[in-house]
Amino acid sequence: MSHAQTAASFQRTTAAGAREAIAPAAPWIVWFARVGYAAKALLYTVVGVLALQSALGNGGETTGSRGALTTLVRQDFGALILVVIAAGLFGYAAWRIIEAILDPEHRGTSAKGLALRTSFAVRGIVHAALGLQAVRLATGTARGRGHAVEAWTARLLDAPFGRWLVVGVGLAVGGYGIYQLYRAWVAKLSRQLDLASLSREAGSWLLHVCRCGIAARGVVFGICGWYLVRAGVAHDATAAADTGEALGVIAHQRFGDVLLAIVAVGLIAHGAYEIVQARYRVIRPA
Repeated sequence: MSHAQTAASFQRTTAAGAREAIAPAAPWIVWFARVGYAAKALLYTVVGVLALQSALGNGGETTGSRGALTTLVRQDFGALILVVIAAGLFGYAAWRIIEAILDPEHRGTSAKGLALRTSFAVRGIVHAALGLQAVRLATGTARGRGHAVEAWTARLLDAPFGRWLVVGVGLAVGGYGIYQLYRAWVAKLSRQLDLASLSREAGSWLLHVCRCGIAARGVVFGICGWYLVRAGVAHDATAAADTGEALGVIAHQRFGDVLLAIVAVGLIAHGAYEIVQARYRVIRPA
């Protein structure tokens, strides 16, 4: 047996052992992943509502997920809400990381497959960090909202080849935003959702709402990616933009209030899409 065949056999054996170990917890992973989607729905809805209020001149603000958490913790039973959100986000993060490692959907080790699996891992880490922020806010140990994107950009810039790392991340984020626009246009949802149950129980019209939400998210990611590229080229972490600042960029364009209102409604629609995923997403934990 060749070295490559031996390595492949070892990988299959290891993956099989990992799947067997995870199997007893699989139902819990699925359940928490669905709670995670519901938590994401709430956050996107809050971000969208706040942005819409800002666009209509009725208070509100342009903020991202961390700002949404801060808004929620100020409500009645806010700490309890954030604890539930954190549990869901941790469950979602665990599922994404397991998906990246065990590859239950057989993405493979091609360039595309590895890119997708890497994106799953990154999403897992990001949502775990967001869950930790929710716990800190719920327990009163948060150190303030800060600017996470700027802080991480600064760390990358200090690394070897930091400028190009930031540019690369910016291109990846922007590319993901463009891919979201593509998904919205062609409605590539059949592989992820149980469309038969969705159409029977909720109606096909909901797919159009989902497409609007995906497109709005794509626009925001595209802007964030562009500003990360600019931050890398200028070697200036303060040039990076998070979701809230991306929405602020939209608001400062010509007819900015109208554009911001459109994107805000789209983000609320994306909240509806996350609820659809919580109910109809096909989740394979192992």
